[in-house]
Order: sequence, then structure tokens, then C-alpha cells
Amino acid sequence: MTQKEMKTREVGQDVGFDRIRRITGYLVGTTDRFNNAKRAEERDRVKHGL
Repeated sequence: MTQKEMKTREVGQDVGFDRIRRITGYLVGTTDRFNNAKRAEERDRVKHGL
């Protein structure tokens, strides 16, 4: 990549990412590692529409 190409490239362009959510005070992508209490807390939360 040339110097000119680097300057015109947008920040974050071509960078994939998973959804990051703030759940129970933690930034997480998935709840796979949550214990039963944290999973119940997330399940019982009020979901707001977008």
C-alpha cells in the first residue's frame, strides 16, 4: 500500500466486528461465559426497540 493510499483510506474500512453489548456492566459479545444468575439478569431486563 502506498503512502497516498494510506492517507485516503477511511478509519475502520474493511474491518469486521461482532456485536458488542453492555450487559450487567460488562462489555461482551456473547453471554457464553455468564453463570446462571447473570443469564437470568440479562433475560429479565427490559428490551427497548431501536
